[in-house]
Amino acid sequence: MKTVADYIRTIPDFPHKGIMFRDVTTLFADPRGFRMAIDQMLHPYAGLRIDKVVGLEARGFIMGGAIAHQLSVGFVPIRKKGKLPGKTLSQDYTLEYGEATMEIHDDAVKAGEKVLVVDDLLATGGTAEAGIKLLERLGAEIISTSFIIDLPALGGRKRLEAMGMDVQVLCEFDGH
Repeated sequence: MKTVADYIRTIPDFPHKGIMFRDVTTLFADPRGFRMAIDQMLHPYAGLRIDKVVGLEARGFIMGGAIAHQLSVGFVPIRKKGKLPGKTLSQDYTLEYGEATMEIHDDAVKAGEKVLVVDDLLATGGTAEAGIKLLERLGAEIISTSFIIDLPALGGRKRLEAMGMDVQVLCEFDGH
């Protein structure tokens, strides 16, 4: 029987030599694989109150939208700087290859709303940490974070857990 990991393609040396890129587009393209991933991402939250699902740019939008639909709740995107049209809050963060800024609309989440944060991949945890900080500034209560893939060697899970976050992942891969 196939697992979620079986639907994920590995592309060596992308975007840089020595990186093993874990490509989830093959998972998304397969109806059984995509359904399996969404169902498994939803499972830990059965019976919990969630007001909004927050997706981190860009692949987090794909799962986040599907999960929000299944839960019949709203979806909120956290995007790279300059992509949202309304008034935003910004949070700088460090990437493996530089720095970036994430933004959220300042009215996207109300204080006290319970949110689930989703993305495809947890590497160093920098993007997720930036998203969490934005949500905390808006007064959201983060129920959990959920990812398809964890790269444990890069320490993202430990970083988020050190912030007090619950972290759920569907599969792990060694290396970068």
